[in-house]
Amino acid sequence: MKNAAVSIEIEGIVQGVGFRPFVHRLAERFGLNGYTLNTSEGITIYAEAGRQKTDAFLKALTAEVPPLARITGIKTSQVAPQGITGFSIRESKKTQQQTALVSPDIGICADCLAEMNRDTDRRHRYPFINCTNCGPRFSIIQDIPYDRPGTTMKAFNMCMDCAKEYNDIRSRRYHAQPNACFVCGPQVWLISGGKTKASGEEAICEAIRHIRAGAIVAVKGIGGFHIACDAKNSLTVQRLRNLKKRPSKPFAVMVADPKKAQTFAEISDTELALLTSPERPIVLLRKKSAGSLCQELSPDNNYIGVMLCYTPLHYLLFDRGLSDGQQLDCIVMTSGNISDEPLETDNDRAARNLSGICDHFLVHNRAIHNRVDDSIVQVMDKRPVMLRRSRGYAPFPFFARTAMKPTLACGAELKNTFCLAKDCRFFLSQYIGDLKTYATYQFYREAVSRMEKLFSVKPSVVVHDLHPDYLSSHYALALKSKKKSLKIFSVQHHAAHCASVVAEHDLKEKIIGVCFDGIGYGADGRIWGGEFFAGTLPRLVRVGHLEYVPMPGGDKATQEPFRMAISCLYQAFGEEIYRLNIGFINKYQNMLADFITLAKLKPVLTSSAGRLFDAVSAILGICDRITYEAQAAIRLQMFAERSKTAKAYRFDIFEEGGMLIVSSGRMLEQLVKDLKGYVSREDIARRFHNGLAEVTARMCSVIRTKSKTNTVCLSGGVFQNKLFLEIVAEQLREKKFSVFYNEVLPSNDGSVSLGQAAIANAR
Repeated sequence: MKNAAVSIEIEGIVQGVGFRPFVHRLAERFGLNGYTLNTSEGITIYAEAGRQKTDAFLKALTAEVPPLARITGIKTSQVAPQGITGFSIRESKKTQQQTALVSPDIGICADCLAEMNRDTDRRHRYPFINCTNCGPRFSIIQDIPYDRPGTTMKAFNMCMDCAKEYNDIRSRRYHAQPNACFVCGPQVWLISGGKTKASGEEAICEAIRHIRAGAIVAVKGIGGFHIACDAKNSLTVQRLRNLKKRPSKPFAVMVADPKKAQTFAEISDTELALLTSPERPIVLLRKKSAGSLCQELSPDNNYIGVMLCYTPLHYLLFDRGLSDGQQLDCIVMTSGNISDEPLETDNDRAARNLSGICDHFLVHNRAIHNRVDDSIVQVMDKRPVMLRRSRGYAPFPFFARTAMKPTLACGAELKNTFCLAKDCRFFLSQYIGDLKTYATYQFYREAVSRMEKLFSVKPSVVVHDLHPDYLSSHYALALKSKKKSLKIFSVQHHAAHCASVVAEHDLKEKIIGVCFDGIGYGADGRIWGGEFFAGTLPRLVRVGHLEYVPMPGGDKATQEPFRMAISCLYQAFGEEIYRLNIGFINKYQNMLADFITLAKLKPVLTSSAGRLFDAVSAILGICDRITYEAQAAIRLQMFAERSKTAKAYRFDIFEEGGMLIVSSGRMLEQLVKDLKGYVSREDIARRFHNGLAEVTARMCSVIRTKSKTNTVCLSGGVFQNKLFLEIVAEQLREKKFSVFYNEVLPSNDGSVSLGQAAIANAR
């Protein structure tokens, strides 16, 4: 049979995941001649044989991909046979177009874990064991093609045994760029009091002993440092809270076996699949009432964040053999950083900055090029919903149907991410954090520069938030001053939120957008956050919102919810507020006049749904001052979840100047009446949730009459409230709406950059 030859170009996550050995094995199986190699765009394959064999090879190529590989594009073309004998893997080639995708960091696979636990294996208890199916990727990569010289592993020369595996097409460590062992790879050591106290296995043993004894230990991981302590030691957890200045915000915990988590949390099949997935995110699980963990871990919260070990070093901290039989069951693993600053990645800097918190430092010498915090997921509405997208997921792109100009979307101020758009891809960054400090802003600038280089994006379009004082907006304007040819414009914050849902789900039809959020700068100069939009992606038009309420003290009201409570009650009751015989008014009686005057004299007006949740939380005496973002709303949700009442407070809708307005006045009247009638705070909180969900669905029905669409997109930080999202979605579906919301993106400000990029390119 006459030979046929085919040239194949493959795009996607196909480097560093064992794809070339897979191609080689397939070629041998089907008797093909040719070669394969990495390029800056992905993988190139040249194969020749009879047409029947090449067709079978092509079919198997997409049907049998390695577990971590993801093909996003494949182009084949018939070419003239070259008469090559045998099949080989050729040296990588750097091409002009740099479009190859980078794999996220992946948790340790079952094969590597088994080898690490096997006492006859040469990597027995090696803290950095990995293969092409697991281990660091994005955190160590500096350039593509993804080869060892383009990673931080270039500092380690492989020994003969590792080199043999690396070059063995039959080994699962064939071209595994982080491949190493005790002889040639990264090492671990323990620092106490500024001095090295132990190294290797003894360092890990000492770290375990210190944690068991109640110490706080900084542990260097894949994408940065964690701060670790015994999750069952109440005194240590409270000491960590005091030292980290984190009095109430929940801590995440780590376990080595999901069965351990089942002793203190409820785990569904979907949640178990998330815990054990290669991405290994933190999963928010409902706590059991009689759980075995101390209450200080997540006070006043129905949930606890749990993650499974994802590095070999993590598993070794739970190793019974290393801990003299006294195995740790559960370890606090919270981000290793000072409040409002980015995750620490450098040994010396971590020892310097975290010395006031941590007693000991378990460090290693594999450099982290890209810091990556843990991702957080919760099952809502019976499906996984992202709360923070970072390790395990970033920087895998989102895809568009049409090619885009090279674009940088700078994101928001809080929970920042940025987005680079190129061709048909949106590259969303890892979680950056709050752009409040110089250190975080430097991390932001550094991350933008690195991702532009990594994905070969030279923006011709830059888009930023409408708020002029965001550091991300300043960054965009600074770029314009350096390069006059840049096209630059702003996008309203909440429109970007809704657009992120459109882009994530690749919607083309007209939508009704509902954005319930904290605060964002509005087109009228006021503070928005309870918004209804209608239209398509190029132009989402605001058609309704929650009624404006003064924010006494401006941004100060976000830290002190009692201010919003006073403002909302005064708007609903006027001078009658002084005679409301409820606990909240009695507590703040002496401050009412001052804050009402402040609201009148300097009226910073807001339509924010987040501030409404704050106000209700404060009125009920649940939380009137916060120590972390959204604390008042979260605690209100916790109370509401303990009630099963189906009753709902009534919100009114009226029209003003062509705009639909949702008024909270009647709701507050009913709420105050229930407070006086000794209705439980749990039932009142639930009735508020039910009522706001009901009026949301009612507003969408009114808007549908004019906009002629059944598609609703929900976004904004308020929709990270599991209870509220589920009630709203249920009520909308009952009214025959198709409901979409952020799932693989967080609905908080982490999604804003994708929405900005989507709107910019739709225009």
